[in-house]
Amino acid sequence: MIGDIKLEKPLVFFDLEATGTSVQRDRIVEISVMKVFPDGTRKINTRRVNPEMHIPESASQIHGIYDADVADAPTFRDIAVNLKNYIGDADLAGYNIQKYDIPLLEAEFARVGVEFSAENRRVVDVFNIFCRLYPRNLSAAYEFFCGKKLEDAHSASADTEATFEVFLGQLAKHAEIPRSLDELHDFCNNSDPDAVDKSRRFKWQDNEVIVNFGKNMGRTLKDVAEKDPSFLRWIIRSDFPEDVKKIAQNALSGVFPERKK
Repeated sequence: MIGDIKLEKPLVFFDLEATGTSVQRDRIVEISVMKVFPDGTRKINTRRVNPEMHIPESASQIHGIYDADVADAPTFRDIAVNLKNYIGDADLAGYNIQKYDIPLLEAEFARVGVEFSAENRRVVDVFNIFCRLYPRNLSAAYEFFCGKKLEDAHSASADTEATFEVFLGQLAKHAEIPRSLDELHDFCNNSDPDAVDKSRRFKWQDNEVIVNFGKNMGRTLKDVAEKDPSFLRWIIRSDFPEDVKKIAQNALSGVFPERKK
């Protein structure tokens, strides 16, 4: 039992740390599984995993796990069967697992030939609960920060004035919000620091540019330019943003982006 919820079978909360955010390309470096039993008891196991690939510095800076930390750890293939048996027929729970953790876990099992699926399991995503309880639209923000109902929502004038009032309310409630525009700019910037172009078709992996979509996803731009230049020519003649086309055109000429320090 969890709170007022009666469990009919175990519920497994889990979280993954990985080499990156691509389900197709990246690999698990740590998995933590908490199994909650119908009687309310719970057991948690955490294990590091050798991803059999380099962990990019950008990922290591987030979860603190480096190549040396997993050099002697088992691979996912080594633990797959035991992990599947431990999860058993349990339902699954976690934070934002429907978009990331479940697809990545299923992909890892598939890569080593072990059948595992979230289908026919009930899934509790705490992130989705959070979003339902606390909507992120302007009307919800106006009520939370200003204590008033937003009249004429989706009227440009009303929305503009409400946005200004919400901003003032945020400043009043949160001293941690920066007070200079330069710092506010950085505070509000949630763009991917590893993106090479605005649409994230190419990304940095340490100091190498990799393709972030399509059949060449995960390959370095240099490798694609050498071995599959037709892919870059397809980008150039297709409906891609100009910055993406420019990267492809330059790569065909042997010129590649350089990461700024």
